[in-house]
Amino acid sequence: MTHKRIYWLAAFVVLAVLVAVQVVTTSADRFVASADMPTVAPGVDVLAGIAVVPLRIRAYDYRRDAFGESWTDDNSAPGGRNGCDTRNDILDRDLVDKTYVSIKRCPSAVATGTLYDPYTNAVIPFTRGNQVGAAVQIDHIVPLALAWDLGARNWTDELRVRFANDPANLLAVAGHVNQDKGDDEPATWLPPNAAFHCQYAVQFVAVLRGYALPVDAPSADALRRAAATCPAA
Repeated sequence: MTHKRIYWLAAFVVLAVLVAVQVVTTSADRFVASADMPTVAPGVDVLAGIAVVPLRIRAYDYRRDAFGESWTDDNSAPGGRNGCDTRNDILDRDLVDKTYVSIKRCPSAVATGTLYDPYTNAVIPFTRGNQVGAAVQIDHIVPLALAWDLGARNWTDELRVRFANDPANLLAVAGHVNQDKGDDEPATWLPPNAAFHCQYAVQFVAVLRGYALPVDAPSADALRRAAATCPAA
């Protein structure tokens, strides 16, 4: 197994803005801008076609179970309906040097592995378990509560469950930084690892576009600045 991970299983082709989302390679040492990073054509607005609202208005009726009570095992996950839920599928996708164990409803759950965390650039060992397993968590790139505030409250239950389990919006990351992020928008939170801002912004925008979500104006500025760090197409 080489130390390469597929971060972006993008669900949507972003032809409108000519942004190329590609496989991102990682290194045990650091993330390096390279030809494998997403590219943005000069002069292109990565947010073209996405509605921009003045500010995020936080709703007080958000509830996590509106997006489903737990991870699902459906066809949106890598190898969908394989007996393993989305969390286990994302761990399998994003970790390297893995061993497996059969657990209830998942015949090939990751037992141990290594995460090259894109948010912090740390190397994190993973061992399945209630305590040690929390060192690695699954982040919603566009947080569920943020999506709710931007319009997901008006979606069908089915669409919200699909959004919560969409691999294009999920990434295995360091647990502590996932907690730090919470439900913050890009205006108030970007990955501490600045070398990952390009990838983060491009995928964030792809999710917004795929689900026809708007973005608040301060976050639009933050995303444009982050995308400006991408190599030119």
